[in-house]
Amino acid sequence: MNKLALADYIIFFVYFLIVASYGYWIYLKKKRTDISASHDYFLAEGSLTWWAIGAALIASNISAEQFVAMGGSGFKMGLAIASYEWMSAATLVIVAVFFMPVYLRNKIYTMPQFLHTRYNSTVAMIMAIFWLLLYVVVNLTSILYLGALAVSSLSGVNFSVCMIGLAVFAIMITLGGMKVIGYTSVIQVFFLILGGLVTTYIALNLVAKEFGDTGIIKGFGYMMSNANDHFHMILRPSNPNYVDLPGISVLIGGMWIANLNYWGCNQYITQRALGADLTTARTGILFAGFLKLLMPVIVVIPGIAAYVLYQRGGLHQDMIQNGELNPDRAYPTLLNLLPLGLKGLSFAALTAAVVASLAGKANSIATIFTLDIYKKVIKADADEKQLVRMGKITIVVAMILAIVISPFLGIDKKGGFQYIQEYTGFVSPGIFAMFILGFFWKKTTSNAALFATVGGFILSIIFKFLPMLVNLSFLAPYGFSIPDTNGVYAIPFLDRMGFVFILSVIGMVIISFIENRKGVKPHALEVDASLFKVSKGFAAGALITLGIITALYLMFW
Repeated sequence: MNKLALADYIIFFVYFLIVASYGYWIYLKKKRTDISASHDYFLAEGSLTWWAIGAALIASNISAEQFVAMGGSGFKMGLAIASYEWMSAATLVIVAVFFMPVYLRNKIYTMPQFLHTRYNSTVAMIMAIFWLLLYVVVNLTSILYLGALAVSSLSGVNFSVCMIGLAVFAIMITLGGMKVIGYTSVIQVFFLILGGLVTTYIALNLVAKEFGDTGIIKGFGYMMSNANDHFHMILRPSNPNYVDLPGISVLIGGMWIANLNYWGCNQYITQRALGADLTTARTGILFAGFLKLLMPVIVVIPGIAAYVLYQRGGLHQDMIQNGELNPDRAYPTLLNLLPLGLKGLSFAALTAAVVASLAGKANSIATIFTLDIYKKVIKADADEKQLVRMGKITIVVAMILAIVISPFLGIDKKGGFQYIQEYTGFVSPGIFAMFILGFFWKKTTSNAALFATVGGFILSIIFKFLPMLVNLSFLAPYGFSIPDTNGVYAIPFLDRMGFVFILSVIGMVIISFIENRKGVKPHALEVDASLFKVSKGFAAGALITLGIITALYLMFW
C-alpha cells in the first residue's frame, strides 16, 4: 500500500493542533472559573449545548470498528449492515423521550447509581465491577487495537507507536474532563464527517471511472446494477450473511435489545447528556440521531464500492491478506487510493474517530470507578478535588492496561463488531430487562434484578451451545435457525438476544410477584406520564427522522 506523503502529515498535524489547542483553551477557561466539582469534571454539568451533546454522542460511538469493520461488512454483505446505524437513529428518539427524563428527574449520574437507587447496593456494586471490566477489557482495548491497526496500515508508522500515540492523544483530551471532551468532539465529528464524505465521493467516482464514465451519480448507478444483491436491507434465509442479520427479525427482534441497551443503559453513552437539562439533552440526542442517518453513506457505501471494484478485477493485491480475501481491508484500501492531501484529511477523520471514542470511554471508566467504587467503598470522605484527582489517575491506568492487554485478545481475528458483540451480547439482554422493568414497573424487586443479571448471562450461554446438544432444524422454516458450514443449525445472534430478553423478563415478573406477596416493597423511581411530554419542535424533528428511516427501508427492502 502507498503511505502518507509530507502534505498528508501536514494536514494531520494541523488537525492535531486545532483539537489540542481548542481543548486546552476550554480547559483553561474552565479552570479560571474555579469549578473543580466532580460532577463538573465527569458530566460538565449544565455547560454542554445541544450540538455539543449530539457531537459527543456520535464521537463516542463512531470509531475504528465502524470505519474498518462496518466498511468491511459493507464489502461482504452490503447495505443490510446499515440497520445498525439507521435503527440506532430510531432508538435515540425512544431514549430521548422515555429514558432521559427518568434519569434527570431522579438525578441519576451513573448507571450503578441508578441500580443503587432503584434496587440495592449489591446489584449496583456487582454491575459497577462488571461494567469496569467490560469497558476496559473489551471496549477500550478493541477501540485502541483496531484504531492503531487502521492508522498503522494507512500511515506506515509502527503499530506499537500508533497505539501509544493514540492513547496519549486521548489522555490529553480526557484529563480536561467531560466539558473538554464534549466541545472538542464537535471538531472531531466535523473532521470525521468531512473526511468520510470525501472518501465516499472519491469511491463513487472510482466506480464510475471503472466503467468509463464520471460522476458520483453515475458511480452509484453502476454499483446498484452490478451489485444489486448488496442493496437489500432485509436478508433472505438463503443469504450466507443471514446468521448475522436474520431477515425481518432485525426490525422486530434482538437488534432493538442491543440498541436500546447500548444507547439507553450505557454509562459510556448516556453520560454525555446526564449533565444537561431535559430540553437540551433531548435536542442533543435527536441531533445525534440525525447524524446517525449519515453514517452508512460514510462507511458502508465505500465498502460496497470496494466490492464492485474488486469484482471488476481491481484492488486484488490490497484486499488479499495471508492468501485470503479480507473484507476489513476495504476501507483502508480506499483511503490509500485518495489523492495527495485528501488522504491526510481522511487520515485525520479516522484518527478523530478513534481518539474521541477512546476519550469518551476512558471518562466513563473514571466516572464509574471514582463515584461508584472509590467514593463508596475505598474513601467515603474524599473531597471534590480528591475525586477529580482519582478520576485522572483512573484514566491513565485504564489506558495503560488497554495498551498492555489488547495485543493478546485476538480482536483482529474476530473483527471489531464480532468481538464487541460476542462479549457484550451475553449480558445485554438481562441488563436491559433489569433497566426497563426498573423504569416502568414499580413492583420489580432487587432479587429479580439479580436474576436478570446472572440468569440472563446463563441463558445466553445455554442458547449459544444449545445447537451442539439439540437439532434445531425444526426452527429453520421460521427463520430462527440456519445451518453453518458443518450443517449444524445455529440460532442467529440477534434472535438469541431476543429470546433471552423475553425469558429474563418472564423470570423477573415471576420472582417479583412471589416477593410482592411476601411483603417485599421495592424502591420505585419517581415516574409519571408528564415526564414523557415533548415539545412541538422535538416532535417534528423526531417524525422527520423516523420518516426518513421508514423511507430508506422501503426503498431498499
